[in-house]
Amino acid sequence: MKMDLIEILACPICKNNDLELIVISQKGEEIETGLINCSQCSRYYPIKKTIPIMLPDDLRKKEEDLEFLKTHQKEIPSDISRSGKPFSLD
Repeated sequence: MKMDLIEILACPICKNNDLELIVISQKGEEIETGLINCSQCSRYYPIKKTIPIMLPDDLRKKEEDLEFLKTHQKEIPSDISRSGKPFSLD
């Protein structure tokens, strides 16, 4: 995902466009792995292999989201990994 794409994205659930970007790994301006967090509805959206996965809750795969949180637990703020939506480690 290009770094400046965050400026035009909005949460697919609550339509909030003031999203927080958490970069885990990047090459230049390209974010390879990261997380987009919506502070309004507490949903997070992983960025995997440069692609932001911004699906509504009913289309998300719980196992994949939990594996992402576990794998990157040290880089993700604990409030997201422990109480983020739609799935959390608690």
